[in-house]
Amino acid sequence: MDKTVAIRLLAEINQQSVSVLVNSVETKLKEGVKIFRILLSSPGGTVFHGIAAYNFLKGVPAKIITHNFGTVDSIAAVIYCSGTERLSVPNARFLIHGIGWNPPPGIRFEEKQLKEQLKSLEIDRENIAKIIAGHCKKEVAEVEKLMFDGTTFNPIQAKEFGLVHEITEVLIPQGTEIIGIG
Repeated sequence: MDKTVAIRLLAEINQQSVSVLVNSVETKLKEGVKIFRILLSSPGGTVFHGIAAYNFLKGVPAKIITHNFGTVDSIAAVIYCSGTERLSVPNARFLIHGIGWNPPPGIRFEEKQLKEQLKSLEIDRENIAKIIAGHCKKEVAEVEKLMFDGTTFNPIQAKEFGLVHEITEVLIPQGTEIIGIG
């Protein structure tokens, strides 16, 4: 049987949490782990780090199983999509919403800088929508509308939408090594 490790990510998606996630996966890959169960409960965080985590997990030579054990909000939904199996506990929640930008206080921006930032936000929105739409077999425009509306799903609704494959209370098979983040 293939060696499995569970990584519990109970944290905001940021440089620190994603670095620990990436380092943990890299270390365990070197030890021969073939299956990673990413137990996820996160309020979201930065798009930059969330997209990087998604791309990393999609690119590793191992099976990724993601499991919502609380809340998968915002950019955490993108990381959740990295699973070839996507599970949820029965009493969880998913939030898909638009993106924003918090400029540093007291900083003045010229028109050119604002246009660059707007273009970056548009590309981030498109990338998030493409990822979710691709994994849920939906049109990008449909996901973008959900993002603009700010949509919250319970696990049953998320399964009907195609985000969740299975609803189950079992998080970790007995004897599985667990690594905690957050």
